[in-house]
Amino acid sequence: MNKPKVIVTRRWPSEVEAQLKTRYDVQCNESDTPMTVDALKRAMQSADALLTTVTDAITADIIHVDNRQVKIIGNFGVGYNNIDIQAAKAANLTVTNTPHVLTDCTADIAMLLLLMSARRAPEAERMVLNRQWHGWGPTQLLGQKVTGKTLGLIGFGRIAQAMARKAHHGFGMKILFYVPSDPEPAIVNELHATRCTNIEELLTEAHFVSLHCPGGADTKHLLNEHRLKLMRPTAHLINTARGDVVDSEALIKALKEGWIAGAGLDVYEGEPAIHPGFLELNNIALLPHIGSASEETRIAMGNRVLDNISTFFAGQTPTDRVV
Repeated sequence: MNKPKVIVTRRWPSEVEAQLKTRYDVQCNESDTPMTVDALKRAMQSADALLTTVTDAITADIIHVDNRQVKIIGNFGVGYNNIDIQAAKAANLTVTNTPHVLTDCTADIAMLLLLMSARRAPEAERMVLNRQWHGWGPTQLLGQKVTGKTLGLIGFGRIAQAMARKAHHGFGMKILFYVPSDPEPAIVNELHATRCTNIEELLTEAHFVSLHCPGGADTKHLLNEHRLKLMRPTAHLINTARGDVVDSEALIKALKEGWIAGAGLDVYEGEPAIHPGFLELNNIALLPHIGSASEETRIAMGNRVLDNISTFFAGQTPTDRVV
C-alpha cells in the first residue's frame, strides 16, 4: 500500500520532519521560502495532506482548485484565520490546528512585552548599544511599576488565562477580563478576576491591556481610535493575538500623541510587513511573531499535527479538527 503524500509548506523542527519521513511520502520545503499561490495550488492537486503554517493564506481560490487531491490541511498553529474555513467546509475538506501546546510560551511572550513596554526596555537597550548611556541618573528612563497594577484581558481563553496566572500569582496584579461567553467559574475564582460588562469598561480601568481574541472579520480593528482614547495615558497595550485586531494607524497616533504610554507587539497587520510608523517610535516593543518560538513548543506543535493527520488517515476524527 502506498504511503499518503504530504507536503509541508515551511521548514519544521528536524525531529518532526524525520518522523514525517518515516510515515509518509513527504515533500519538505528545504529553502523555507513561503510558497506562492501557484505552488500551493499544485500542492493541493498532488498531495493527500497539506501541512500549512499560520502565514500561508489558504484562500477559496486555492481550496477550489481543479482536480484537488488534498483531503486534510494540518495547520501548524492554534489560529486558523489564514484558511478560508467556509470554503473548506464547502469542499468537505478537513482542517486541524494545534491548541494547548503553545499556551504557556505565548503567555510568556505577552508578559515579556508587558515588562519591556512598562520599563522602557527597548529604549534603554538602544541607549546602551548606541553608546549613549553615560551613567545612572535619578530621572532617567522612568517607566511604570508592574507589581500590583491592573491587567485587562480582552479574550479569556487558554493563553489569556495563563498570562493572568503569571500576572496575578507572580506580580500580584488585579485581573479584569472581557469575553462574550461565560468563563469557567473555578478559573475566575482562582485569579480573583473581575469580568467587565464590555470592552470600554475594561479599557478605562486597566493599567495594562492584553489582547487574546481570534483574528478575522469580527475582530478586525477591535482596538480603534475611539477605544484607544479610552485608555489611561499611563496605560500599555500588548498584542500577541493577531495583528489586524489593532488599527495600526490609530495605535501609532496614540503612541505619538501620548494617549497611552506604550505598547508591545508580536503580531502585525499584513506581516511580515510592518507599518514604518512603528519603527519611528521609542515607546514600543517590537518582536517578530515569536510567541510560540521555543524548541519544546514548536516540536510539540509539529507532533500535534502528526497525531491529527495520522488519526485522519486511520479513518478516525482528528482530536483538533476545526472543520
